Amino acid sequence: MKTAIITGGGQGIGRVTAHYLLTHGFRVAIWESDKEALAEAKKTFDATPGQLLFVACDVSSEADVQQAVEQTVGHFGQLDVLINNAAVMDEKPLEEFTFDDWSHGIGVNLTGSFLCAKYTAPYLKDQQGCIINMCSTRAFQSEPNTFAYSASKGGIFALTHSLAMSLGPDIRVNCISPGWIDVSAFKKKGKPEELRPEDHEQHPAGRVGQPDDIARVILFLTAPENNFITGQNFTVDGGMTRKMIYV
Repeated sequence: MKTAIITGGGQGIGRVTAHYLLTHGFRVAIWESDKEALAEAKKTFDATPGQLLFVACDVSSEADVQQAVEQTVGHFGQLDVLINNAAVMDEKPLEEFTFDDWSHGIGVNLTGSFLCAKYTAPYLKDQQGCIINMCSTRAFQSEPNTFAYSASKGGIFALTHSLAMSLGPDIRVNCISPGWIDVSAFKKKGKPEELRPEDHEQHPAGRVGQPDDIARVILFLTAPENNFITGQNFTVDGGMTRKMIYV
């Protein structure tokens, strides 16, 4: 049975992916820094204690990551998949965006992915495992006022191919760039957002994305028979980044 770490697994895409992998025979360690989200997530899972582990971890902290790796490997005995999903986004005009805002965004999103890769790599190598980084279509295009988020996601895109070249052939490294994924029902204290018809219709695929759309790509990338795929970015956005928009 394979073991996967999902950072930021207490809510959103991370939580849904954890459920999805559990139903496909994985053991899962959910790392989460938000205590409320972690407590809420625990109530949504129905898994045996040996199949699921919850770990409080701030991925921007080197000490936290080292401790979380030790706790996870100590509990499961092996590590096959790292999913770097934890992320924060702070939207403010540039004049209001502080250095602390910048440092926090880069620290969690980009430095966190680096630290998790660094300290899980020896265990992933033993299992010929893989790393899946959560990038974003915002690495390549932006709405206003997403400075640290967009920059960090651009960094994750580059970090992915750097890790793939550095850790191969023992560890495969890829990233996924989601577009608009409706995670409203899976956030802490969340409830489903009422999406308008035009929200769906503007997508060439005809709908806004769902977290399962990402979870299925993650499962695909973990499969050993797909071991010829590394250093790649998979855009899952309903076709929006290929759409020419004229007003």
